[in-house]
Amino acid sequence: MISVVSRILEVHPQTLRMYEREGFVCPHRINQQRLYSEEDVERLNLVIKLTKEMGVNKAGVDIILRMRSRMEAMQSEIREMMRFIEDDIRQDFEDRLRKIFSED
Repeated sequence: MISVVSRILEVHPQTLRMYEREGFVCPHRINQQRLYSEEDVERLNLVIKLTKEMGVNKAGVDIILRMRSRMEAMQSEIREMMRFIEDDIRQDFEDRLRKIFSED
């Protein structure tokens, strides 16, 4: 809930509402009550650090969050490609071993 998250992050609830209006988070709502996920809280914490500690403006925060999202997507793709390559190498190695041992 907004009151709990505002205490955790040590900001006024209005600040959290503003970040929601800016599109930095989109908490789930039940009966018009905001429910923040752990991911929302982590994202808000990053936004607060960027704005208050590093002096980044809202446009800069938006760019950073979008770049971060793209990087995470790329990292996921790279992990998937690495799994595919490892599986392919493993299969090739096993095929070569079978071939070597079947020749004996």
